[in-house]
Amino acid sequence: MTAQIRAEALGIRFQFDRNRRVVTPNLARLRRRGTEAWGLRDVTFDAEPGEAIGLLGPSGAGKSTLLRVLAGVLVADAGHVEVTGEIASLLSVGAGLMAPLTGRENASLLGVLAGLTRAEATARLEDVRRRSGLEDAFERPVSSYSQGMRARLGFAAADLPWTDVLLLDEVHEALDHEYREVVEMRAQEIVAAGGVVVAAGHDHPLLDRICTRALWVDGGHIVADGPFAELQERYLAHAHSEGTEPAPR
Repeated sequence: MTAQIRAEALGIRFQFDRNRRVVTPNLARLRRRGTEAWGLRDVTFDAEPGEAIGLLGPSGAGKSTLLRVLAGVLVADAGHVEVTGEIASLLSVGAGLMAPLTGRENASLLGVLAGLTRAEATARLEDVRRRSGLEDAFERPVSSYSQGMRARLGFAAADLPWTDVLLLDEVHEALDHEYREVVEMRAQEIVAAGGVVVAAGHDHPLLDRICTRALWVDGGHIVADGPFAELQERYLAHAHSEGTEPAPR
């Protein structure tokens, strides 16, 4: 497994209409210009094989935006990003799930969207059921699922055996303790095999068990880059003094 991330001077610009609603670049061309703000600006970092990086920062700092750029959900307005390897991402609870469909049907659909053939997606359904721990609920509509169940299904369906780069955005915090351990173990497996993990969340003890390096993000910029334990201590001291971060759980 060879996984790397190269980000250079990344920038994401959000445009707003006069009612402060975010609009896409195409819609922005058709409307009178309102205001704009940079969600990311001049973000530069590298991630090497075998690294697990935790994103620290208050809500609205740009952590989720950065993960979406790495996942290819957002296209940078400035700079360049290159992610080498197969990506599995879980960026929000229930992302990509269709509520009327069963867990099985959703898992099949997500597999095809991830690039599997229909036969390959079907062949791994029992593995997804087993890994999600949903048992009989796998055959029920997702509309009946709790947030934790949706997160379980999303992770089990997105994480393919050949995943090189795992991106997690706070969704692991919706999981129960038992399944958090499953996610942690899988993250450690990927790192041990030479992959890359990038995770954001406010549950710092959980990130501490996964990550060895941290990026402190604020205002769309990387404020600091360093060993996770050291940077976590600095960040929490700053955040608590500012009243912007809850006490770690």
